[in-house]
Amino acid sequence: MKSSLKNALALGLIALVGAGAAQAQTLRLALNSDIRSLDPGVNRDDRTDEVLLHMVEGLMAYGEKGEVKPLLAQKVDVSADGLTYTFTLRQGVTFHNGEPLTSADVLWSWNRDMDPKTQWRCLPEFDGSGLSKVTSVTAPDPQTVVMQLDKPSGMFLATLARTDCGGTAVLQKASVNAQGEFVQPIGTGPYQMGEWKRGQYISLNRFDKYQSLPGARDGYVGGKQALVDEVRFVIIPDQATVKAALFSGDLDMAEVTETDLPEVKAHANLKVSTAPSATMNVLMFQTRDPLLKDPRIRQAIAAAIDIDQLVATTSNGFGVANNSIISVASNYYSAAEKAGFKYDPAKATELLRQAGYNGQPLTIVANRRSMVPSYDLAIIAQAMLQAVGMNVNVEVMEWGTQLERYQSGRYQAMSFTYSARFDPALSFEQVTGNKDKEPRKAWDDPQATELLGQALREGDVAKRQAIFDQLHKRFIDQVPMIVMYNGLDIMALNQKVEGYNSWIGQKPRLWGVSIKP
Repeated sequence: MKSSLKNALALGLIALVGAGAAQAQTLRLALNSDIRSLDPGVNRDDRTDEVLLHMVEGLMAYGEKGEVKPLLAQKVDVSADGLTYTFTLRQGVTFHNGEPLTSADVLWSWNRDMDPKTQWRCLPEFDGSGLSKVTSVTAPDPQTVVMQLDKPSGMFLATLARTDCGGTAVLQKASVNAQGEFVQPIGTGPYQMGEWKRGQYISLNRFDKYQSLPGARDGYVGGKQALVDEVRFVIIPDQATVKAALFSGDLDMAEVTETDLPEVKAHANLKVSTAPSATMNVLMFQTRDPLLKDPRIRQAIAAAIDIDQLVATTSNGFGVANNSIISVASNYYSAAEKAGFKYDPAKATELLRQAGYNGQPLTIVANRRSMVPSYDLAIIAQAMLQAVGMNVNVEVMEWGTQLERYQSGRYQAMSFTYSARFDPALSFEQVTGNKDKEPRKAWDDPQATELLGQALREGDVAKRQAIFDQLHKRFIDQVPMIVMYNGLDIMALNQKVEGYNSWIGQKPRLWGVSIKP
């Protein structure tokens, strides 16, 4: 009864927030959690990035196949020594408040991002904490921006384009108030900010002055025509409610899980768009925890989990087991990356004995968000670990609380889903690094960090492959986490929705999408 009431109330909310669609065409997409902020690359998660990248753009962006291309830049010239990047801006680009884009806006946005008070996620990538340091950014004329590096970096442009960095968005200075407090993003994207009703929806309105790059849809770069008057992201954490809204027509589209796929495909009013994703569903370990700092305990956990069975169960048979940080869809996924963990309960029991395990508790943190297998993965892993004699509990948290625990490193084990990265080096970068500087890093191994640095600097494909192979072997040996499988991007669409296509970038792109009358 309570579930039915909850579903009815949620469907009533959807109908309410969708009111007016007959007068102004509104595209309604479900989100399984609210966004965290409106500030690109600041206090963000994957859903936040998904919404904001409809409003903001940067100098560079990812194309359809993960290649890095100019976006607000018309072209980029790189000096022979790899230290000077000269960006020539596109002509005729307009901010949502009508102001023209100039190099002064790029400079203002960059300086704001690089101010530690902003707490931009990607500050360490450019301030010298990481591979390189941007020593100066200048604007010699209104259409030119020059960035100087202290040393060459093969990943500099790709890092500027990263979605978790908010695409290094260029904002108009009116995005902050007179006190310097962020208000809302005034960007250059095909949609502009409408209304954020926390816990209910985020509404974006079409920006009529947007000038898309010509051609077909190309990642975050081209073909970005806004074809509906309004895009409305409706917050619905409960997957049963999402399905009911899809079936009734109160939602136009929603991401669904592999478990829902057969039922969705069978519905007359729905169709499906799918693509392999580079997301990672993992069981991560705090390697500084008194119990888990012993690699034999982590190796025992890996041997105790029947990963093929776990993946088949949590993905309804659609998932493909993969213990590598490199996605199965990547060109770098080779024979070396296919070598993973082996299910061996006897070995797990022996490793626990060698490590002196005596019933110490292990807590796995998980969440119940509808579009990730966090809870199911944790429960199945718990049962498998209990079968070899481990004392395992599952602690369910609200997503925001779990994310804070992840960022601060305050957990023993965690069932977690990493968002997609196009380049394998960036996938490794998500998990690898010094915990003292970045507590969210799971793999605190100096040699792995050094190898990662080589991969980030190296441009030769064969040499990069050799580095990734070494990283994978160390990762399997040390077990800082267990990668279970990559995600599958599955979007259920009302038959009236036209122009949508899933892609390896995973985040839905709602430009080029329309609704038949």
